[in-house]
Amino acid sequence: MTAMTRRKIAALFATLLVTAGAITAGAATAQTTPPSGADPVRLRGTIESVAGDALELTTRSGGAVHVQVPAGSRLTYIVKNSLENIQPGSYIGTAAVPQADGTLRALEVHIFPPGMRGTGEGSRPWDLGGDGGSMTNGTVGSLVSASGRVATVKYGNDEKRILIPDDVPVVTFEPADPSALTAGAKVIVVGRPVAEGAVVASSISIGKDGLTPPM
Repeated sequence: MTAMTRRKIAALFATLLVTAGAITAGAATAQTTPPSGADPVRLRGTIESVAGDALELTTRSGGAVHVQVPAGSRLTYIVKNSLENIQPGSYIGTAAVPQADGTLRALEVHIFPPGMRGTGEGSRPWDLGGDGGSMTNGTVGSLVSASGRVATVKYGNDEKRILIPDDVPVVTFEPADPSALTAGAKVIVVGRPVAEGAVVASSISIGKDGLTPPM
């Protein structure tokens, strides 16, 4: 075999390797990349079954969704807490709806542990409470207890006045691991759609001890 022939064979072999790699990468991309323009989704529901790194979810509206849970997905327990633990200086989040006087009425409150202070600071639309629903994360300033509590929640240079009724659900967060993903658990899944009825999760919040996450 001449040197020229050996060089041609080597070049052909290299071309085949590159082509095979491109095909493999393309297949992987087709399986894991969301459809063009797909936005993250938030799914609330109940885990029906778990198999390896995937789970089957029934949403609150009755839909069935296959959820892939990659290594590194953030898993968090949602745990019952108490209204009395909302104090000036607490860093909280609250899903709320507007009232006629311009204040907000809380639908739920979650108290962030110290290590999560600053998480999601600000106020933004939220998919609870209809078109006017919002989520506000910030630090409790003044807190007036009367019929319920009225808290001033500060974030950056802004603030919201929020009525927190006596019967509002109050929760906090604890670390969780994949063992928390069990059939029957109530969860909130945040992820990106990759196909009809299929989502790749970036985070999952799991109600502890049968709790339904209220946010």
